[in-house]
Amino acid sequence: MVKVGDRVSGEGHIVCGMCRNCRAGRRQMCINVVSVGVQRDGAFAEYVVIPEANVWVHHDSLITPELGAVFDPFGNAVHTALSFPLVGEDVLITGAGPIGLMAISVARHAGARKIAITDVSERRLELARQMGADLAVDVSTMSVRDAQSELGMLEGFDVGFEMSGRPAALAGMIENMNHGGRIAMLGLPSEPAEIDWTKIVTHMLTLKGIYGREMFETWYAMSAMLSSNPVLRRNVASVVTDVLPASRWEEGFAVARSGSGGKVVLDWTGV
Repeated sequence: MVKVGDRVSGEGHIVCGMCRNCRAGRRQMCINVVSVGVQRDGAFAEYVVIPEANVWVHHDSLITPELGAVFDPFGNAVHTALSFPLVGEDVLITGAGPIGLMAISVARHAGARKIAITDVSERRLELARQMGADLAVDVSTMSVRDAQSELGMLEGFDVGFEMSGRPAALAGMIENMNHGGRIAMLGLPSEPAEIDWTKIVTHMLTLKGIYGREMFETWYAMSAMLSSNPVLRRNVASVVTDVLPASRWEEGFAVARSGSGGKVVLDWTGV
């Protein structure tokens, strides 16, 4: 039961509850899903209205308001990173945006051996190093193949998280996966991508599309990991690089558009 005064986050996908997937308990795959901020008013409306079932109450005092504000993208990272078993696996992440950065700590928590992440922003690559990536690769100066050699890998990556939405990044990931490798794709391509389907078939690769969060298994996993792992909690909190009063929203949007930092949080206190 949600009470006035509770500290909460909200699952932004409103499902119908009646389609085949909803009735089978696969609510994240609802065919009639409506998204907050897309098909219905989002957080810039005077009031945000969601079903009580979509409200996630933070009972743990360790979850700060800033952490609670990024549970939606953190959930994307957790859903992606936990798509496949990671114990002892070598992981490649393409795209060191906020979600890719958070996925580093989740993969480490889940037992990954080596973690490499790619981007072209030096500030984001430095954030990736601080998050514990074994290698942060500027793909404008270093190839993924060379990154494998630097990590002492004899074969390709076992698991890939495609976070960038860039066709070239996906192609490079496919080229550098081990036989039987598995790729979780969260990034939304901005243009059509050419796929080497021969490589997919002959290397027996698995591609899995990721959208949103698993409702509500991902939410339980997020809360449990943040409560039990202080290093992960600190790392995820560090992805919030800018906290601005809501009155400075234009500045916040400019920072986010620059693509050079982490997550931007607007503080609505006193508005």
